[in-house]
Amino acid sequence: MTVKLFTSPPSYIWLQQLYGFKCRFNLGIKVVFCTSERLYNHQRETIVRLFGCPVANGYGGRDAGFIAHECPNGNMHVITEDIVVEIIGEAGRVLPHGQSGKIVVTHLATRDYPFIRYRTGDIASLSEETCSCGRGLPLLTDIQGRNTDFVVAAEGTVLHGLALIYVVHDLNEVRTFKIVRKNREHTRILLAPEAGGDMTGIDTIIIDGFRCRLGAKVTVKFVDAVLAEKSGKFCYVASHVVLH
Repeated sequence: MTVKLFTSPPSYIWLQQLYGFKCRFNLGIKVVFCTSERLYNHQRETIVRLFGCPVANGYGGRDAGFIAHECPNGNMHVITEDIVVEIIGEAGRVLPHGQSGKIVVTHLATRDYPFIRYRTGDIASLSEETCSCGRGLPLLTDIQGRNTDFVVAAEGTVLHGLALIYVVHDLNEVRTFKIVRKNREHTRILLAPEAGGDMTGIDTIIIDGFRCRLGAKVTVKFVDAVLAEKSGKFCYVASHVVLH
């Protein structure tokens, strides 16, 4: 059997390799297409290693459909044939190219119920540059994920969740984790240890790393497994703190 394209949320493949999954057969896969979740660099590297082929990222929404696809040059092209993408600020005004803001989408191919300036909940910017791949489609850049992928420090500084994610991800003793922020004063981290991993002092490392970034109370809870969201997606950061 020859498989040209394999499609999956990135966390599904990444979690499988944590449990010892290896692609033992040459399936002829030319590309692994990841969608539904943010694709992190460590996930891309793992997928390339497992399947021995490039990874293409896709960005879209359950209601808006596909919005942008990654070309072989690594750039995200907006599918302008049937959608209009705008980047807006807090006041709802369109921002200039190069400035990050909220993504709104107007879908041109929905006959029954049109989506006009639908807010995806994600943050990104549009680029004035053109891609050397020759497609000529606009580029969606600096896709930073949903509003809930950001965290607010105790003094009000807004940080991307990656500032916290890699504090935990770089610890080999941790299999999976989730960062939960109910308010500015308290952050809780759910940790699922690697089988047989020595967790001595791990909570202290994490707490110190988070406190120097957030300046707030940090607690660590060890769990057997970190569950996916109701949607089936895996989320590293769940923040309930208003950004402004």
